[in-house]
Amino acid sequence: MEQPEIAVYCEGLIKLYKTKDFEVMALQGLDLEVKTGEIMAIIGSSGSGKSTLLNILGGLDRPTAGKVSVNGQDMLTLVDKELTRYKREKAGFVWQNSSRNLIQYLTVQENIEFPMVISSTSGKKARALELLELIGLPHKRKSKINELSGGEQQRVAIAIALANNPGLILADEPTGSVDTRTTEIIMDIFYELHLLGNTVIIVTHDHAISNRVDRVAAIRDGRVSSEYIRQNFYADTLNEVSDLRGEVIESEHKEFLVIDKSGRVQLPREYIDKMGIIGGKDKVYAEFDKDKITLAKE
Repeated sequence: MEQPEIAVYCEGLIKLYKTKDFEVMALQGLDLEVKTGEIMAIIGSSGSGKSTLLNILGGLDRPTAGKVSVNGQDMLTLVDKELTRYKREKAGFVWQNSSRNLIQYLTVQENIEFPMVISSTSGKKARALELLELIGLPHKRKSKINELSGGEQQRVAIAIALANNPGLILADEPTGSVDTRTTEIIMDIFYELHLLGNTVIIVTHDHAISNRVDRVAAIRDGRVSSEYIRQNFYADTLNEVSDLRGEVIESEHKEFLVIDKSGRVQLPREYIDKMGIIGGKDKVYAEFDKDKITLAKE
């Protein structure tokens, strides 16, 4: 079956959390497209909605309204049984806390085979050994989890997420608890997966990670407010400079504001502060001049 050109499509995506005392709008009409085989990062402050988006794409949470599809599958129409299968086979999730993926009393190889046991997948051993090579830990296949370093555990957690060969890899702060060297190893793994045609979405606060991808989406108040597009593709940069491995690459991204389908745009907070604009109180006027739109405070 031919893969769709767009792996992730969100339009007007809304997620509302309700409790007895209050309501929280985690996503407020979010629009996003991710191409098949793309590797991208999502950034945003705490509470901006980035982890909520990842949970919806991973089938861990259901949206309240809007449109969302993954590899052509409408996420709003999945019944519980279909959603369970989707989580097992179609989306691989990597957490900051690797213990969420790991079973302590099993060996490394048994941990990687476990998702395939649940899904009754054939060729478990061969697939596990293949993934152990990918993460650089074939010599640790018989080790127990508590015999591994934190970085090694995170690499095993990635292999577990890949066990059933999902087309979409979702990583929520995957390098938040590891050192710089392990971060480089993990990003090398994600980049190789991207080159193999997998779609990889990473939520991160780490600028070193955002420098390793070609597109970064910034979420503010539950909507994609801007995108940072790399002017020189990372793969081209690696080809031009041979000794970049292990170094933090200065960002070459250019920021573009995102205009949603209703014509709304979110201005960067630093611009608003510099103009002395008070949200909800002050007004601005817009002027069109040839190919430019100028905003000025009233």
